[in-house]
Amino acid sequence: MNNSVTHTARLLGAGLRALLVLTLVTGVLYPLAVTGVAQTLFPGRANGSELRTDGRVVGSSLIGQRYDLPQQKGQQSPGPDLRWFQGRPAGGLGVNSINTRYSLLLSGATNLAADNEVLVRQVEDAKAAVIKDNSVPGHPVRASEVPADAVTSSGSGLDPDISPQYARLQVHRVAARNGLPVTRVAKLVADHTEGRTLGFVGEPRVNVLELNIALEALVAKR
Repeated sequence: MNNSVTHTARLLGAGLRALLVLTLVTGVLYPLAVTGVAQTLFPGRANGSELRTDGRVVGSSLIGQRYDLPQQKGQQSPGPDLRWFQGRPAGGLGVNSINTRYSLLLSGATNLAADNEVLVRQVEDAKAAVIKDNSVPGHPVRASEVPADAVTSSGSGLDPDISPQYARLQVHRVAARNGLPVTRVAKLVADHTEGRTLGFVGEPRVNVLELNIALEALVAKR
């Protein structure tokens, strides 16, 4: 009997020591090591890829945001502030309706089929709005010039980038709204156009927040 109790006690002691060691290694040392390496080698990415202007955080380069006018009474949704470059539609976003203690946006795709009438109407409406908003005197936008990312949301609804084609389509409108030469705004787009990662992964892109931060700086120098 005593031998059995002693054996059980030894097993419990060994199990407790293993638990403490694993907790220390996997719960303390490993996270600290990963955090230390990340903060040393990739501090910007480790801290959320924050973008700052005038010393304040204005967003993350990894998460898209809207550039809208204040919502007016009677409006279902605010209209876009056309002084700024606009990102992709956020058709997949929703509002948390389960835990209503916090006002949270949920990201995701619309999950609508390509021939779904609702999606087709959304795309047609978005295309008409892009043409209307970006047509300025002497530079009308044709339907054939509107790229797919201007009228469709990404899988998450939070894509921070747009295609160079969509960015260039907005140049004349942004220049007119801000009283800037078209050539200077076009150069902003060119300067903020990134190529494919490693030369072959993904597509060329323009980060909308970074572009608008540069636009704000250019307007301030006007």
